[in-house]
Amino acid sequence: MTIERDMLAMGRAARDAGRVLRQVSRETKDAALHAAAATLRARSHDILAANAEDMREAAELGGAARDRLFLDEARIAAMATGLEDIAALADPVGRELARWTRPNGLDIARVTTPIGVIAIVYESRPNVTADAGALCLKSGNAAILRGGSESRRSAGAIHAALVSGLRAAGLPDACIQLVPTADRTAVGLLLKGLEGTVDLIVPRGGKSLVARVQEEARIPVLAHLEGVCHVYVHASADPAMARAIVLNAKMRRTGVCGAAETLLVDRAVLHSHGVSILADLAAAGCEIRADEPARAAFPTANRASEDDWSTEYLDAVIAVKTVDGIEDAIRHIETWGSHHTEAIVAEDEAAAERFLAALDSAIVIWNASTQFADGGEFGMGAEIGIGTGKLHARGPVGLEQLTAFKYVVRGTGQTRP
Repeated sequence: MTIERDMLAMGRAARDAGRVLRQVSRETKDAALHAAAATLRARSHDILAANAEDMREAAELGGAARDRLFLDEARIAAMATGLEDIAALADPVGRELARWTRPNGLDIARVTTPIGVIAIVYESRPNVTADAGALCLKSGNAAILRGGSESRRSAGAIHAALVSGLRAAGLPDACIQLVPTADRTAVGLLLKGLEGTVDLIVPRGGKSLVARVQEEARIPVLAHLEGVCHVYVHASADPAMARAIVLNAKMRRTGVCGAAETLLVDRAVLHSHGVSILADLAAAGCEIRADEPARAAFPTANRASEDDWSTEYLDAVIAVKTVDGIEDAIRHIETWGSHHTEAIVAEDEAAAERFLAALDSAIVIWNASTQFADGGEFGMGAEIGIGTGKLHARGPVGLEQLTAFKYVVRGTGQTRP
């Protein structure tokens, strides 16, 4: 009952803070973000100490999960810069999307407006605390954040910096709240909407977390599903470019959702391009699970199973499939992919444009790494996640995707006959 009472109080406080934020000027929101960024830098020692405690308690986590949890000076500096980048973006609230006048003289405008109160449930990435809190603030939404138990100290230290920024700008602490308990009951209460105070829930984490949110939520969900991302090396690919892109797409950071999980190699260049690419991956410590043609060309590869084609490893593992041309590659991605991010490496412009047009994924890329699937890299400052659904938001979820719209109608005394 204490958890339920406390969570309902958080919901009511968020609703009240959201009413304040709806009318706050850009200057006030930006001031809060700049103050929070300065506090993150000033308190980096405290944040690192909190993260070290989390890392010690999470000793059993795998390498990719530990990488997602780990913070250092560079990552804290990147968080602070991300807040400043968000502050530099145009205010997404109050934008006039369209305007027209009816024959009866009514002036009608479609104008962007905050969604209201957004709950973000995430796992062991403490940086999401800063990214999600800042994006919600700038878009005029109150945020209720519920991080994973593994990152509770790190998230708490980062959240304290955000609250310091809110206070410096004269905004309520409840604009950005962090659920203080690791009890899963709190998540269940969020999914029910806290008696109507939560307008949207955004899950960011593994498949089991997203599945639970989608199954149990009684409010709208903006899902960030798994990233089974592909890189297709076309027959026309430049060999050096293909090697660089594939190695970066897989190994730059294996635990991010934009990491490549499946490599598709055109049979025509399996031996001329594919072997060098696989040798680079193996030398970097990546386990290769390949089909029979690829194993024949690169015998040290392990045999791939059918399950590998649909697996998000989030680790130094990649599935390798030999395909017979671009249509075969497209069919494979449509069959086994998660509609997240797909890339083609090709010099043939017609083939590349065919790939970009045919696939229904949220992000499609020509001659660049899938690791660019990120709101910061898209110029959005940061992201809450990558939307893979087909309604409301697709791709990086940034400021624009955290607004809705309303119609503002101005009349001169008209009545309807």
